[in-house]
Amino acid sequence: MEISHTKVNHKDERGEIHDILAHEDVDAVTYITYEAGAVRANHFHEHSVQWDYVISGSLECYSRDGYEGDMHTEIIHAGDLVKHPIGEHHALKALEASTTLSLTKGPRQGEDYENDVIRLEVPLVT
Repeated sequence: MEISHTKVNHKDERGEIHDILAHEDVDAVTYITYEAGAVRANHFHEHSVQWDYVISGSLECYSRDGYEGDMHTEIIHAGDLVKHPIGEHHALKALEASTTLSLTKGPRQGEDYENDVIRLEVPLVT
């Protein structure tokens, strides 16, 4: 799991501009909502890189490098971007009502959304 905090690229009397992701090819951008306490993911991807950008709220982000790696947990907030590389097990648990964008490079768009989702038999979080 690699977390970055978006920076202000431009600010004036109209507001701010932030780059969420730069210099990366993306195949799909997906809008996801969470109710407080909701858990999503508990999976990994064999062919896709996934970035999760927090629009609002806060979540616990869980990750593990494959089945044998150490578990990592971080709290992420609005403006944070998390990168999940190919093969990284990951899950998110909403600490409050939250909204994210999931940006993916790989076969995960439209009707193919589940094609590169490998569910974990033992979840990282419940």
